[in-house]
Amino acid sequence: MVEGLNLALDQAMAADDRVLVMGEDVARTGGVFRVTAGLLDKYGDDRVIDTPLAEAGIVGTAIGMAVYGLLPVIEIQFDTFVYPGFEQIVVHAARYAWRTRGEVPASIVVRIPFGGGVRAPELHSDSPEALFAHVPGLKVVCPSTPEDARDMLLAAIEHPDPVIFMEPKRIYRAGRQDFPEEPPFDISSADGVTTDYLSKARIARSGHDLALISYGATVPACMEAAERLSSERGVDARVVDLRSLYPLDVDTLVDAATACGRAVVVHEAPRTAGLGAEVSSLIHERAMLDLEAPVGRVTGFDVPFPQFINEDDYIPSVDRILAGCNKVLDW
Repeated sequence: MVEGLNLALDQAMAADDRVLVMGEDVARTGGVFRVTAGLLDKYGDDRVIDTPLAEAGIVGTAIGMAVYGLLPVIEIQFDTFVYPGFEQIVVHAARYAWRTRGEVPASIVVRIPFGGGVRAPELHSDSPEALFAHVPGLKVVCPSTPEDARDMLLAAIEHPDPVIFMEPKRIYRAGRQDFPEEPPFDISSADGVTTDYLSKARIARSGHDLALISYGATVPACMEAAERLSSERGVDARVVDLRSLYPLDVDTLVDAATACGRAVVVHEAPRTAGLGAEVSSLIHERAMLDLEAPVGRVTGFDVPFPQFINEDDYIPSVDRILAGCNKVLDW
């Protein structure tokens, strides 16, 4: 995934000299996770910019650049660091298109490595996606494969709306995937095609007995849980990778719940008012008569993300996902 993201930035910067990268340590260091490695040497320090440790300033500067026609991609070094820039994102970036009747959108991409599982210190492992998914004017997306990471980041850069690009750092280097180096669309003239890459869920595994709905780093865990359900109970589980967290792909969610009759939503973020609650509500509103059981949720807990020794207890494990599935299957 790291290489896919780096490729997307390289391809976007090569195709359009309005695209630039900003953030803490993104230039000389190549970013904490090395997503921006090599870009400084290739594009220079006027397009790959190391910033002060000031997220409100980073976001505010990017908004100003976008208003003047540039296409800034900013990196928030860790998830929790975005909170000082939250006001700039929700009060300004999300509203510029609305204020100007679409004439001056704030076309920025905010990349946020998020979630736990990398044994980082306190304030480095939050999952703030639901905070942004509550804000009209933003798009919130999250890839779970290297190919989606490349394609969705290119689409985000091309899209006129501000995009919150959540990157599940736990699976940055969890596996490899071969895909064509050439982008799937003309990045110099996307003309609306980018919307499909920022609004559609992906069927990661076919099935008809139970729908497992997830995103980001919990998708691989759901895939493993689905395989175990098949071998241990003969249950054929469908795995839906949301990809787009706002807007949600309601049609794919409802189709999965209707076809399977049972659904479980899995995410790492805290349970209360998380995306799982919205997904569950949408399914109950639109497919209630097709359900054989209430929609289940397997999530993180309503506590601050814990220190190293308790990380594995907090993050939804395959065993916890299986327990949630069995509860819904046995209802």
